[in-house]
Amino acid sequence: MKLCCSLAVAMLCFASDAPYPMKGPSVLLWPEGAPGSEGKTGAERWIEGGTPDRFHRVTDIHRPSITVYLPPAEKATGAAFVVCPGGGHRYLVVDLEGEFVANKLNEMGVAAFVLKSRLANAEGSTYKAEVESLADVQRALRVVRSRAQEWRVDAGRVGVMGFSAGGHLAALAENRFDAGKPESADAVERVSSRPDFAVLAYPGGISAATLTGKEIPPTFLFVNNDDRLSAASGEYYLALQKAKVDAELHVFRRGGHGVGMTGRTVEFEGMPEARWPELLRAWMEDLGFLKRK
Repeated sequence: MKLCCSLAVAMLCFASDAPYPMKGPSVLLWPEGAPGSEGKTGAERWIEGGTPDRFHRVTDIHRPSITVYLPPAEKATGAAFVVCPGGGHRYLVVDLEGEFVANKLNEMGVAAFVLKSRLANAEGSTYKAEVESLADVQRALRVVRSRAQEWRVDAGRVGVMGFSAGGHLAALAENRFDAGKPESADAVERVSSRPDFAVLAYPGGISAATLTGKEIPPTFLFVNNDDRLSAASGEYYLALQKAKVDAELHVFRRGGHGVGMTGRTVEFEGMPEARWPELLRAWMEDLGFLKRK
Protein backbone atom coordinates (compact mmCIF):
# COMPACT_ATOMS: atom_id res chain seq x y z
CA MET A 1 0.00 0.00 0.00
CA LYS A 2 1.57 3.27 -1.10
CA LEU A 3 0.32 6.42 0.60
CA CYS A 4 0.99 9.78 -1.03
CA CYS A 5 0.16 13.28 0.14
CA SER A 6 -2.60 13.85 -2.41
CA LEU A 7 -4.24 10.58 -1.45
CA ALA A 8 -3.93 11.45 2.23
CA VAL A 9 -5.72 14.75 1.71
CA ALA A 10 -8.43 13.11 -0.39
CA MET A 11 -9.14 10.52 2.29
CA LEU A 12 -10.00 13.17 4.83
CA CYS A 13 -13.10 13.91 2.77
CA PHE A 14 -14.51 10.54 3.84
CA ALA A 15 -14.69 11.28 7.56
CA SER A 16 -17.06 9.47 9.88
CA ASP A 17 -18.00 9.72 13.54
CA ALA A 18 -18.05 5.91 13.87
CA PRO A 19 -14.80 4.72 15.48
CA TYR A 20 -12.88 1.67 14.38
CA PRO A 21 -13.59 -0.99 17.04
CA MET A 22 -10.10 -1.52 18.45
CA LYS A 23 -10.28 -4.66 20.56
CA GLY A 24 -8.21 -3.66 23.58
CA PRO A 25 -9.18 -1.37 26.47
CA SER A 26 -8.29 2.31 26.04
CA VAL A 27 -6.38 4.26 28.70
CA LEU A 28 -6.14 8.06 28.66
CA LEU A 29 -2.57 9.28 29.11
CA TRP A 30 -3.75 12.32 31.06
CA PRO A 31 -7.20 11.56 32.56
CA GLU A 32 -7.58 15.23 33.58
CA GLY A 33 -6.55 16.53 30.15
CA ALA A 34 -3.27 16.69 28.23
CA PRO A 35 -0.98 19.70 28.71
CA GLY A 36 -1.22 21.81 25.56
CA SER A 37 -4.78 20.70 24.76
CA GLU A 38 -6.58 23.03 27.14
CA GLY A 39 -9.88 24.19 25.68
CA LYS A 40 -9.80 21.69 22.79
CA THR A 41 -12.98 19.64 23.06
CA GLY A 42 -13.64 18.53 19.48
CA ALA A 43 -14.39 14.86 18.85
CA GLU A 44 -12.07 12.52 16.99
CA ARG A 45 -12.88 11.94 13.32
CA TRP A 46 -12.56 8.54 11.65
CA ILE A 47 -11.98 7.61 8.02
CA GLU A 48 -13.76 4.36 7.34
CA GLY A 49 -12.04 1.39 5.71
CA GLY A 50 -12.91 0.98 2.05
CA THR A 51 -12.51 4.67 1.14
CA PRO A 52 -10.20 4.37 -0.72
CA ASP A 53 -8.69 1.24 0.89
CA ARG A 54 -9.79 -1.07 3.67
CA PHE A 55 -7.65 0.43 6.43
CA HIS A 56 -8.95 2.76 9.13
CA ARG A 57 -7.62 6.17 10.10
CA VAL A 58 -8.36 8.58 12.93
CA THR A 59 -7.63 12.31 13.14
CA ASP A 60 -8.41 15.36 15.32
CA ILE A 61 -7.03 13.78 18.50
CA HIS A 62 -7.01 15.99 21.61
CA ARG A 63 -7.17 13.32 24.33
CA PRO A 64 -4.16 11.07 23.67
CA SER A 65 -4.49 7.47 24.78
CA ILE A 66 -3.10 3.97 24.50
CA THR A 67 -5.04 0.84 23.58
CA VAL A 68 -3.82 -2.17 25.55
CA TYR A 69 -3.04 -5.52 23.89
CA LEU A 70 -1.61 -8.16 26.22
CA PRO A 71 -0.32 -11.61 25.26
CA PRO A 72 -1.70 -14.69 27.02
CA ALA A 73 -0.09 -15.11 30.44
CA GLU A 74 1.55 -18.38 29.40
CA LYS A 75 3.26 -16.62 26.47
CA ALA A 76 4.16 -13.29 28.09
CA THR A 77 7.90 -12.55 28.09
CA GLY A 78 7.67 -9.25 29.95
CA ALA A 79 8.77 -7.23 26.92
CA ALA A 80 6.51 -4.44 25.68
CA PHE A 81 6.23 -1.83 22.94
CA VAL A 82 4.47 1.50 22.69
CA VAL A 83 3.36 1.33 19.03
CA CYS A 84 3.10 4.61 17.08
CA PRO A 85 1.06 4.29 13.85
CA GLY A 86 1.92 6.52 10.90
CA GLY A 87 -0.10 8.85 8.70
CA GLY A 88 2.01 11.90 7.89
CA HIS A 89 1.06 13.49 11.24
CA ARG A 90 -2.39 14.04 9.58
CA TYR A 91 -4.09 10.90 10.85
CA LEU A 92 -3.18 7.50 12.32
CA VAL A 93 -3.60 4.19 10.47
CA VAL A 94 -4.76 2.35 13.56
CA ASP A 95 -5.28 -1.12 12.12
CA LEU A 96 -2.49 -1.72 9.56
CA GLU A 97 0.16 0.01 11.69
CA GLY A 98 -1.50 -0.43 15.06
CA GLU A 99 -3.79 -3.31 15.94
CA PHE A 100 -2.40 -5.76 13.35
CA VAL A 101 1.11 -5.06 14.67
CA ALA A 102 -0.07 -5.46 18.28
CA ASN A 103 -1.59 -8.85 17.47
CA LYS A 104 1.68 -10.04 15.94
CA LEU A 105 3.67 -8.81 18.93
CA ASN A 106 1.27 -10.65 21.23
CA GLU A 107 2.00 -13.85 19.28
CA MET A 108 5.67 -13.25 20.15
CA GLY A 109 4.80 -12.88 23.84
CA VAL A 110 5.25 -9.10 23.72
CA ALA A 111 2.72 -6.65 25.17
CA ALA A 112 1.66 -3.82 22.86
CA PHE A 113 0.20 -0.41 23.62
CA VAL A 114 -1.09 1.33 20.48
CA LEU A 115 -0.76 5.09 20.83
CA LYS A 116 -3.28 7.66 19.65
CA SER A 117 -1.16 10.81 19.73
CA ARG A 118 -1.96 14.40 18.90
CA LEU A 119 -1.35 15.30 15.25
CA ALA A 120 0.68 18.24 14.01
CA ASN A 121 -0.67 18.22 10.44
CA ALA A 122 -4.35 17.56 11.09
CA GLU A 123 -6.65 20.23 9.68
CA GLY A 124 -6.45 23.35 11.86
CA SER A 125 -3.97 21.76 14.28
CA THR A 126 -1.84 23.93 16.55
CA TYR A 127 0.25 20.98 17.76
CA LYS A 128 3.89 20.30 16.89
CA ALA A 129 5.35 16.84 16.35
CA GLU A 130 8.41 17.65 18.45
CA VAL A 131 6.33 19.09 21.29
CA GLU A 132 2.86 17.64 21.94
CA SER A 133 3.20 14.48 19.80
CA LEU A 134 6.55 13.63 21.36
CA ALA A 135 5.14 14.38 24.82
CA ASP A 136 2.43 11.78 24.13
CA VAL A 137 5.03 9.09 23.29
CA GLN A 138 7.05 9.95 26.39
CA ARG A 139 3.94 9.88 28.57
CA ALA A 140 2.89 6.51 27.09
CA LEU A 141 6.28 5.03 28.02
CA ARG A 142 5.90 6.38 31.56
CA VAL A 143 2.32 5.07 31.89
CA VAL A 144 3.32 1.57 30.77
CA ARG A 145 6.19 1.49 33.26
CA SER A 146 4.03 2.88 36.06
CA ARG A 147 1.51 0.04 35.53
CA ALA A 148 4.06 -2.65 34.67
CA GLN A 149 3.00 -5.05 37.41
CA GLU A 150 -0.67 -4.80 36.45
CA TRP A 151 0.09 -5.52 32.78
CA ARG A 152 2.75 -8.24 33.43
CA VAL A 153 5.45 -6.05 31.89
CA ASP A 154 9.11 -5.80 32.86
CA ALA A 155 9.69 -2.07 33.47
CA GLY A 156 13.25 -2.55 32.17
CA ARG A 157 12.06 -3.91 28.80
CA VAL A 158 9.69 -1.27 27.45
CA GLY A 159 10.45 -0.13 23.91
CA VAL A 160 8.97 2.13 21.25
CA MET A 161 8.00 1.16 17.70
CA GLY A 162 6.92 3.63 15.03
CA PHE A 163 5.82 3.52 11.40
CA SER A 164 6.47 6.39 8.94
CA ALA A 165 5.51 9.55 10.86
CA GLY A 166 5.27 7.32 13.92
CA GLY A 167 8.85 6.30 13.19
CA HIS A 168 9.76 9.98 13.35
CA LEU A 169 8.25 10.13 16.84
CA ALA A 170 10.00 6.91 17.88
CA ALA A 171 13.34 8.36 16.74
CA LEU A 172 12.68 11.53 18.72
CA ALA A 173 11.73 9.46 21.77
CA GLU A 174 14.96 7.46 21.70
CA ASN A 175 16.96 10.70 21.60
CA ARG A 176 14.95 12.89 23.97
CA PHE A 177 14.09 11.35 27.31
CA ASP A 178 14.67 11.76 31.00
CA ALA A 179 15.03 9.46 33.99
CA GLY A 180 11.87 10.88 35.55
CA LYS A 181 10.99 14.08 37.34
CA PRO A 182 11.37 13.35 41.07
CA GLU A 183 9.91 16.72 42.04
CA SER A 184 6.63 16.13 40.15
CA ALA A 185 3.38 15.73 42.08
CA ASP A 186 2.26 13.34 39.32
CA ALA A 187 3.58 9.84 40.13
CA VAL A 188 3.61 8.90 36.42
CA GLU A 189 5.94 11.82 35.62
CA ARG A 190 8.43 10.50 38.16
CA VAL A 191 8.98 7.43 35.94
CA SER A 192 11.62 7.26 33.17
CA SER A 193 10.62 8.03 29.57
CA ARG A 194 13.69 6.34 28.06
CA PRO A 195 12.76 3.45 25.73
CA ASP A 196 14.84 0.32 26.34
CA PHE A 197 14.85 -0.46 22.61
CA ALA A 198 13.40 1.10 19.47
CA VAL A 199 12.01 -0.06 16.14
CA LEU A 200 11.85 2.46 13.30
CA ALA A 201 9.76 1.23 10.37
CA TYR A 202 10.32 3.30 7.19
CA PRO A 203 10.61 6.39 9.43
CA GLY A 204 9.89 9.85 8.06
CA GLY A 205 11.44 13.16 9.02
CA ILE A 206 14.76 11.81 10.30
CA SER A 207 18.40 12.24 9.33
CA ALA A 208 21.79 11.98 10.98
CA ALA A 209 21.02 15.33 12.62
CA THR A 210 18.16 13.69 14.53
CA LEU A 211 20.74 11.76 16.54
CA THR A 212 21.40 14.18 19.38
CA GLY A 213 20.96 12.06 22.48
CA LYS A 214 23.25 10.01 24.70
CA GLU A 215 22.55 6.48 25.89
CA ILE A 216 20.45 5.82 22.78
CA PRO A 217 18.93 2.34 23.10
CA PRO A 218 19.42 -0.56 20.66
CA THR A 219 17.60 0.22 17.43
CA PHE A 220 16.09 -1.93 14.67
CA LEU A 221 15.27 -0.25 11.34
CA PHE A 222 13.62 -1.53 8.17
CA VAL A 223 12.64 0.17 4.92
CA ASN A 224 12.07 -0.72 1.25
CA ASN A 225 14.61 0.31 -1.35
CA ASP A 226 11.89 1.82 -3.57
CA ASP A 227 10.65 4.00 -0.69
CA ARG A 228 11.87 7.59 -1.06
CA LEU A 229 12.69 7.53 2.67
CA SER A 230 15.21 4.72 2.30
CA ALA A 231 18.26 7.01 2.01
CA ALA A 232 17.36 8.87 5.20
CA SER A 233 17.02 5.57 7.06
CA GLY A 234 20.49 4.59 5.85
CA GLU A 235 21.88 7.94 6.96
CA TYR A 236 20.35 7.53 10.40
CA TYR A 237 21.72 4.00 10.69
CA LEU A 238 25.25 5.18 9.86
CA ALA A 239 24.92 7.88 12.52
CA LEU A 240 23.86 5.21 15.03
CA GLN A 241 26.84 3.11 14.03
CA LYS A 242 29.19 6.06 14.44
CA ALA A 243 27.73 6.69 17.91
CA LYS A 244 28.37 3.00 18.73
CA VAL A 245 24.68 2.27 19.22
CA ASP A 246 23.71 -1.39 18.84
CA ALA A 247 21.69 -1.14 15.62
CA GLU A 248 20.41 -3.33 12.79
CA LEU A 249 19.10 -2.15 9.39
CA HIS A 250 17.15 -4.14 6.80
CA VAL A 251 16.53 -2.72 3.31
CA PHE A 252 14.13 -4.79 1.21
CA ARG A 253 14.19 -4.58 -2.59
CA ARG A 254 10.62 -3.42 -3.15
CA GLY A 255 7.30 -2.70 -1.48
CA GLY A 256 7.02 1.08 -1.48
CA HIS A 257 5.88 3.01 1.58
CA GLY A 258 3.25 2.32 4.23
CA VAL A 259 3.44 -1.48 4.22
CA GLY A 260 2.64 -1.88 7.93
CA MET A 261 2.02 -5.46 8.96
CA THR A 262 2.91 -7.09 5.64
CA GLY A 263 1.57 -10.53 4.96
CA ARG A 264 -1.84 -9.32 6.16
CA THR A 265 -2.75 -7.85 2.78
CA VAL A 266 -3.07 -9.55 -0.61
CA GLU A 267 -0.85 -7.06 -2.41
CA PHE A 268 2.14 -7.83 -0.19
CA GLU A 269 1.63 -11.50 0.57
CA GLY A 270 4.85 -13.43 0.01
CA MET A 271 6.99 -10.34 -0.58
CA PRO A 272 10.37 -10.22 1.19
CA GLU A 273 9.48 -7.38 3.57
CA ALA A 274 6.71 -9.57 5.00
CA ARG A 275 9.57 -11.20 6.96
CA TRP A 276 10.31 -8.14 9.08
CA PRO A 277 8.49 -9.51 12.17
CA GLU A 278 10.63 -12.68 11.97
CA LEU A 279 13.78 -10.58 11.73
CA LEU A 280 12.62 -8.43 14.63
CA ARG A 281 12.01 -11.52 16.75
CA ALA A 282 15.53 -12.82 15.97
CA TRP A 283 17.02 -9.42 16.88
CA MET A 284 15.13 -9.24 20.16
CA GLU A 285 16.07 -12.82 21.04
CA ASP A 286 19.72 -12.10 20.27
CA LEU A 287 19.69 -9.14 22.66
CA GLY A 288 17.88 -11.12 25.35
CA PHE A 289 14.69 -9.04 25.32
CA LEU A 290 12.43 -12.07 24.89
CA LYS A 291 13.79 -14.13 27.77
CA ARG A 292 11.06 -14.91 30.27
CA LYS A 293 11.91 -13.96 33.84
